[in-house]
Amino acid sequence: MIGSFQFSPLPEIIFGKGKRDELPGAASARGRQVLLLTGSSSIHNSGHGEEILSGLSQAGLHVDQEIISHEPSPAMIDEIADRYRSSGIQVVVAVGGGSVMDAGKAVSAMIPVEGRTKEYLEGVGDREHPGDKIPFIAMPTTSGTGSEMTKNAVISEVGEHGFKKSLRHNNFIPELAIIDPEMMLSCPARLTATSGMDAFTQLLESYISNQANPLTDAIALQGLKQIKKYLLRAFLEGENNLEARSGMALAAMFSGITLTHAGLGLVHGFASPLGGFFDIPHGLVCGSLMAPVFAYTIDNLIDQPDHPAIRKLIIVSKVFSDFKYKQDKEYLNAFKEKLIHITNLLEIPKSLSGFGFTEEHIQKVIEHTSHKFHPVSLSKEQMADVLRSRI
Repeated sequence: MIGSFQFSPLPEIIFGKGKRDELPGAASARGRQVLLLTGSSSIHNSGHGEEILSGLSQAGLHVDQEIISHEPSPAMIDEIADRYRSSGIQVVVAVGGGSVMDAGKAVSAMIPVEGRTKEYLEGVGDREHPGDKIPFIAMPTTSGTGSEMTKNAVISEVGEHGFKKSLRHNNFIPELAIIDPEMMLSCPARLTATSGMDAFTQLLESYISNQANPLTDAIALQGLKQIKKYLLRAFLEGENNLEARSGMALAAMFSGITLTHAGLGLVHGFASPLGGFFDIPHGLVCGSLMAPVFAYTIDNLIDQPDHPAIRKLIIVSKVFSDFKYKQDKEYLNAFKEKLIHITNLLEIPKSLSGFGFTEEHIQKVIEHTSHKFHPVSLSKEQMADVLRSRI
């Protein structure tokens, strides 16, 4: 029997080669005063930066621009929101990677309200955001977080008492997501790898989530097939392979949809404290931890053949398998090795010690880690082993 589920509204989606040309018209339909947030280099490295700025100007729009050079913090969002609160901004546009998407989403939400960003963060503040916002348009230049599809902005404060938490409201879904794979051709190989592993993790975690539903299952599985076909090709041939960039853009978009409606799992549970306590790029954390977390997940479920998650893991294992096996357990064990192989091919660093993470931090990270909607719990010993393997 199919259980009950709920699906929230999605942004208007414009997907395809050259669709960046839709931005000036889309922005002008929402207002003349534009706040444009970009990465420190991504919009210009794409080769389309001047084209985009010129298009906005030719449409008669007044554009103020802010550069987002790292993952957004509460102080960054407050500073930008304060700067433009009285400037009559009518539409916020973010063109960049996941950090730029999250910053744009948060700024659009904080300009109309009183108070500080930290006061509205889940698990940090005690105020409920009313949902007021400036219209927001998202145009990603990487294929990873899927933030162009989500209703939350991830905000970090790094340090001993740091955190990585969400500013969330159903109204924070972008009004429009313009996804142009040509904007991703210039994405560096290393960023292609880490952002791609973030999308991979989000799709797999949401697919086996205990909150999954038939709609998220269909979308996540299609996204995983895109990952299988295109992740390595985008990494190796990214500057010249528009087909691979399109496939990964679709996978990332799907991952944003599925995480919004089915939630995430233990890899992202680990990523929250690790990204709060240490200045580690989010995609790198996901890429590094994915193989050991899912090895234990499979081991803990492998003798429960009727568990919904193990049935789905068998399906995914067959999608990613390069060979045919006689038994499902062989596919599952091969998938564990496949995750290690993909991580190695993408040159994802295994060790996180270069970011300051050591043996003495393991228990602190575990204490702040949630399994979220992971279908099976790992023991404290298994969790410690996962982290210890990345020192």
